[in-house]
Amino acid sequence: MEKKKRGTASQLLNFAGAYRGLTVAGCALSAVAMATNMVPYVFVWLVVRDLIAVAPDWTAATNIERYGWWALAAAIAGIVVYFLALMCTHLAAFRTAANIRKRCMAHLAKAPLGYFDTHASGLLRRRIDGAAGQTETLLAHNLADITGTIAMFVALLVLLLVFDWRMGAACLLAAVISIGALFAMMGGKNANLMAEYYDALDRASKAGTEYVRGIPVVKVFQQTVYSFRAFKAAIDDYSHKASYYQGKVCKGPQAVNLTVTEGAFVFLVPAALLIAPSSLAAGTFAEFVTDFAFYAIFSAVMSTALAKIMFAAGGLNQAGDALRRINEVLDAPTLPVADDPLSPQDNSISFEDVCFAYEESDRPALDHVSFSVEPGQLVALVGPSGGGKTTAASLIPQFWDVDTGAVRVGGVDVQQVDPYARMDRVAFVFQNTRLFSASILDNVRAARPDATREQALAALHAAQCDDILNKLPEGVDTIIGSAGTYLSGGEQQRVALARAILKDAPIVVLDEATAFADPENEALIQAAFEQLLAGRTVVMIAHRLSTVVDADQIVVLDAGHVAERGTHAELLGADGLYARMWADYQRSVQWKIEREVA
Repeated sequence: MEKKKRGTASQLLNFAGAYRGLTVAGCALSAVAMATNMVPYVFVWLVVRDLIAVAPDWTAATNIERYGWWALAAAIAGIVVYFLALMCTHLAAFRTAANIRKRCMAHLAKAPLGYFDTHASGLLRRRIDGAAGQTETLLAHNLADITGTIAMFVALLVLLLVFDWRMGAACLLAAVISIGALFAMMGGKNANLMAEYYDALDRASKAGTEYVRGIPVVKVFQQTVYSFRAFKAAIDDYSHKASYYQGKVCKGPQAVNLTVTEGAFVFLVPAALLIAPSSLAAGTFAEFVTDFAFYAIFSAVMSTALAKIMFAAGGLNQAGDALRRINEVLDAPTLPVADDPLSPQDNSISFEDVCFAYEESDRPALDHVSFSVEPGQLVALVGPSGGGKTTAASLIPQFWDVDTGAVRVGGVDVQQVDPYARMDRVAFVFQNTRLFSASILDNVRAARPDATREQALAALHAAQCDDILNKLPEGVDTIIGSAGTYLSGGEQQRVALARAILKDAPIVVLDEATAFADPENEALIQAAFEQLLAGRTVVMIAHRLSTVVDADQIVVLDAGHVAERGTHAELLGADGLYARMWADYQRSVQWKIEREVA
């Protein structure tokens, strides 16, 4: 609520931190610069006044040269002061954008890891990097222009009403119409259109990232972009909102705005025609002509001021929407850290009446799940797809917080364990392995940055990666993705296993680690498991039931419930869900292609 109550500029100044003073100084200098830039117009009017006063003896106007030099000095001073103002605001804007990015990244570092499974990387990148970049325009230019324009308008109001309020009011009529046109574009029922526009742009960016990743599938099946419905729908939605806002909402008001700001002089002519006869009758026609010249000159200043207001208002709207998207990142859930963290007593794992549901899901992923894993045991999680196996495994390293119940490691609720200590205690290898665009060595040492080269090589050897290193051009120093160097799914899985071996954590979580491996890689991965799992507490998710026959305990999860548990022999004897799954598995491995001979 506090963020909603505070204005856009106030929130940005909060992000500016120590550089807030530069922003304030830049705005103050901009106000001085704008007021100074009006001085040359005054001297131009003084020149016109003196010439009219001595007409037709122009040589009697002796102060014209002095007015010219003063006008030039004021113009140069205005440029210099405005340059200093922009220097201050730009320095503050760049530091503020950097602070926004740093704060967002620091906040996301505290978010549960499961958050990144439900929020696309392309969307987060646009929200952090793109939105932070949009705030630079407001801080670097718009705030200074808004402050300067306010100062200019105050000076204009004084100057326009000091000589003849009637001609001054005629000039101000253009400003009133222009502001009304701006409000028609950006206020009232159209105030939320900019937010909808940028939301559509976010969805297009997210869908575009997903489409690029899916191009191989699209090409294999000879489809077009239209087959990727989400991408096309996102593009159509963005196109519709952009064309609607720019073509329908803004077209009429913007035409009116540009007409009145560029033609403010038109409003002055009728007022002058009404005033001229009375001035002629009173014998003050020379003064009238002088005043008319003054207002004619300043009508040009009016259009400049109104244009600055328009661009500043647009920048303020964009920055406000950028802050809204930045706040969405800063509102991401974070895992609470215990004030007095406890240390696990051993490497046991227990689920105690655990319930958990994903955000916006209408049914729980886990519903009153309870089971335990003793230190050094290998427990397998099996069951139909969608049964809750991966969810249960992800709660052990606290990818998510449980809704009710408790997940305990070493007898201590994972919520009461220091996050760094918890992550040091658990190693995990998932079926969707991610390697960085870095060397094999750096990818393995990601588990322990302080590990020596020899320790990393020993982990790669234990993970059966010797054949991978032998075929790479620079061995362990080869950068993945460079010069066409790529690894197969099974090879990536072995490198990920080397990373887990190097971490040397006492608890290991495996999520179908052999799912995408060919028979040769699967044999090597199984050999690597012997090194990784020896003497450790292991929770393994498996679809190939042959890999868990020797597990100390098998937990069968179905629709978020524990359907049954026991050893392989016990579950077969119970003739339940596991027995049916085993029978189906046996039939699948015995299946073969036969050709009928005519």
